Amino acid sequence: MEGIISQETIDNVSSQADIVSVVSDYVQLENRGNQWWGCCPFHHEKTPSFCVTPEKRMYYCFGCHAGGGAINFVMEMEKIRFPEAVKILAKKFNVEVKYSNNFVPKADKPDNSKELYIDLYNRVADMFHYGLLKTDAGKFALEYITKRGISMETIEKFKLGYSPADRSWLKRFLKSKNFSDEFLAKSGLFSKKYPDIAFFSDRLMFPIFDRRGQAVAFGGRFLRGDPEKSPKYLNSGDLIQYQKGETLYAFNFAKNSIRENKKVIFCEGYMDCIAYHQCGITYAVAPLGTALTDDQIKIVRGFADTILLSFDSDGAGQKATWRAILMCRRQGLTVKIIRLHNAKDPAEIMVNFGADTLTNEVNSAILDSDYLLSFLSQKYQKDTPEGKAKFALEFFPYIDALQTDIQKESSLELLGQTLNISLEAVKRDFNNREDVKKRTLSTNTDYQKPVSDDVIVNSEFRAVLAVLSDTNQFELMRSRLTEDDFENPFARTLFSVLKECYESGDLSFVSVLNHCNHDGIKQKITESVSRGEFSQCTAQSVAESVERLQINSLKRKRKAILQQMNSLQGQLSIPANQELMTRLFEQKKLIDEKINNKGLEYGSGAGS
Repeated sequence: MEGIISQETIDNVSSQADIVSVVSDYVQLENRGNQWWGCCPFHHEKTPSFCVTPEKRMYYCFGCHAGGGAINFVMEMEKIRFPEAVKILAKKFNVEVKYSNNFVPKADKPDNSKELYIDLYNRVADMFHYGLLKTDAGKFALEYITKRGISMETIEKFKLGYSPADRSWLKRFLKSKNFSDEFLAKSGLFSKKYPDIAFFSDRLMFPIFDRRGQAVAFGGRFLRGDPEKSPKYLNSGDLIQYQKGETLYAFNFAKNSIRENKKVIFCEGYMDCIAYHQCGITYAVAPLGTALTDDQIKIVRGFADTILLSFDSDGAGQKATWRAILMCRRQGLTVKIIRLHNAKDPAEIMVNFGADTLTNEVNSAILDSDYLLSFLSQKYQKDTPEGKAKFALEFFPYIDALQTDIQKESSLELLGQTLNISLEAVKRDFNNREDVKKRTLSTNTDYQKPVSDDVIVNSEFRAVLAVLSDTNQFELMRSRLTEDDFENPFARTLFSVLKECYESGDLSFVSVLNHCNHDGIKQKITESVSRGEFSQCTAQSVAESVERLQINSLKRKRKAILQQMNSLQGQLSIPANQELMTRLFEQKKLIDEKINNKGLEYGSGAGS
């Protein structure tokens, strides 16, 4: 039975909690006399109507009428119950928690105790960190990360670690510290199918911290072995203390800088984020193994008014950028795009060119409208009526996402100038865009829909969908592919969900639906399974699909390398560029060999 927190404790927390300090962890506030003002975190607004009054220890929004004290605010922001909010504030302001009826809480009681699992993850993070810095087994991982240009100071700051190759060691160690099997089974640190086997092993470990700086989850990078049999990254699934779609990597380190600069960088992953921070660009954060979510944008919306996007320049990265632009614009945020030159990611720029170059790339970020118009100019022929029509249709969702008539009018005018078309004509098509889209679709079979939240069911998505209910077939796919091999973001998401379910020991239809957060994907899964579309899925058909996906992935990587090599032409007098060109040539050569080998294998398999 859970004890009831005493009224004395509640009163002490309410009186000692500095509500300005509490709210400032989530909202950028400005002082105006006896009150503090900011944009409300509970609804979208551009003009601050959210007021904090320290004298009355309360907050109130004149827009949505949300209001209350510090405890209520933490409950709403963290989506937790009253007792949990009281405990968080008691810890923050050094208030002793007392219970009524002389209740004494059991420190080792594991039932759904968020704080106990946070304590466990902090301990494990410390062990992994020690394993990286102080053990012979972790030396190769330490050498890898230092060769990537990461300093010891940064390693300490982000508490990077190494998980032992012995997959049974962690369970034995934690059991020796009196952790129960039941408690550890719910921790997410072990395989659900094989509960004595650690989920992470022989990997470079990235602890994921909550906004208070507490370790709540992990990401693990593959470093050695057969890359076709192990995913490049493994990430913790949703846990009692961690929801990946509601958490941002490095936000605990970045929030003060985001507040000061009123801007934030969303970048691709752990290493990109760490590189930005090491170069002094400390307002960078990253989504966690998933596409950017509305909840993750809301985390920074209270502090920043400008979002800078730093995603990969390949096809998947471009789609992720487009989607993120629309999501951020719908929340009323200004968006800019960071374009990296002569390197594929921030870490490579840091190593080859230094912090100043990376800073210049950030300072040279362009507005999202300029980025999209440039992108579409390369995609469509602007000198033909058909090309102009397709160009405009694909740009219209961006205008839809803008929040003011002035923004919309200015963007329509910019579109007209780009296409050399009158503003009136552009406006007419925009106002009648649904009819224009239907006419264009009926007369142009090659028309590509603008990127949206709707699931695009292409061959990649169908290939993953085909192995949904067959554990053996998914094992084959999982052993040869990673998320990076998919260009279609929805196929990538579905593959990630299936992998998460497989590793938890439950690849059932219901489990997949429960783990999937995308309504469109859920609908396609339900439709396909109900129709029995893939009941005849065979090992041969899956193997052929995997081969095609591998070849297509290699070709995309080859194309990206060729683009980098072309961009270096004329700049080879710089020694760093010469070294980079040599590395790119070797990478291209290796990819060419793989493509040729897989082409031969696939050709022989298909004919047998």
